[in-house]
Amino acid sequence: MAHSRSAIKRGRQSESRRAHNKPIKSALKSQIKKVRTLVSEKNFASAEKELLTVQKMLDKAAKTHLLHTNKASRLKSRLKIAINKIKPAPAGK
Repeated sequence: MAHSRSAIKRGRQSESRRAHNKPIKSALKSQIKKVRTLVSEKNFASAEKELLTVQKMLDKAAKTHLLHTNKASRLKSRLKIAINKIKPAPAGK
């Protein structure tokens, strides 16, 4: 248990920040899982559409320091690479 006034205040602040950040992180993880599921089902069009939502969420999370900027970039890159692997070949000549 915190003893000083500043430590007590810090405890209150971290609890309220945790309560604010938890649903955002949870929604982000769910959205990433959704994209990965679409990739495993080889559903290129839907996966690419959902990727735009994930990228926006990751950028917002990085901007508000919910995630490290490099982690957000790494996740976006890996998802894009996975989606490009299932991209259908263009129609031949």
